Amino acid sequence: MLRTGTHRTTHHIDIDASAAAVYGIVADAPAWPVQFAPTLHVERLAGPEEPSAGGTERLRIWATANGEAKVWTSRRELDPAQSRIRFRQEVSSPPVAAMSGEWIVEAGAAPGTARLTLLHEFAAVDDDPGDLAWIDRATDENSRAELANIKQLAEGAARSADLDFAFEDSTAVDGDPEAVYRFLREAAAWPDRLPHVSGMRLREEPENIQWMVMDTVAKDGSAHTTESVRVCFPARRRIVYKQLVTPPLMATHIGAWTVVPDGQGARATSWHRIRLNEEAIPRVLGAGATLQSAKDVIRAAVGGNSAATLALAKRFAEGRHE
Repeated sequence: MLRTGTHRTTHHIDIDASAAAVYGIVADAPAWPVQFAPTLHVERLAGPEEPSAGGTERLRIWATANGEAKVWTSRRELDPAQSRIRFRQEVSSPPVAAMSGEWIVEAGAAPGTARLTLLHEFAAVDDDPGDLAWIDRATDENSRAELANIKQLAEGAARSADLDFAFEDSTAVDGDPEAVYRFLREAAAWPDRLPHVSGMRLREEPENIQWMVMDTVAKDGSAHTTESVRVCFPARRRIVYKQLVTPPLMATHIGAWTVVPDGQGARATSWHRIRLNEEAIPRVLGAGATLQSAKDVIRAAVGGNSAATLALAKRFAEGRHE
């Protein structure tokens, strides 16, 4: 068992990419949900839009830790000249009482390589030894995952750009924006409302964070099960999500539902950002399949489901359901 008080950890990884490339990945926090498995959503509350400018930024971060969803606010000091980023949680999520640390990027032993170090310093609420062990386990697991992801991203940066793509669909609604948002938020009712959803297991824990296991049936009759975490923002009529278990063709899938007032009605939009699982393409689509053909298949399937959901949300709102 860990001793109580402040605890410190250090993690390293060597990367076959330049220090500048590695620093750029660490600095670009809004991209973390598509890059790092534990990160669900990031919002920049203040600071420079361009990370290379350096300075102070404040971030609101949602992430998984030991199978739970946590949210906190962090302040980061970006120092591109020294390739260092210091961070400190301003508002932590129990059982964390305090958390700070630093990313350090240094030139590696060989030209064109880098060593990335991640430092953490943390304490538990009420100095509880069991909670300290929980934090240590979560920090170790997430740090190892993040460093491995950064290594993979930095060493395959050119290829990663080819694998990522994004798209959106939207529809005008002659109805109450709140009714549209309610339809999208009430996912537990989707098996009764959406033809392509055959099953849904949903729990909301904590409030406004939904854990979903959804069964869908494609137009060709094939069945898929996905697991997602959704973060709901009722005041903004916005829902962001990340799939924890994706279909074979996708390595990562994040998205958002947004409803905004538009004249006397509303405009509802579904946005997706996807990273292809390149290794699965020939197995799923055949030996001659290309990255573009995989993107086309996903665009048709995912976009088709989103369009169907938006159409039924539109009908729900325009029917003035209570």
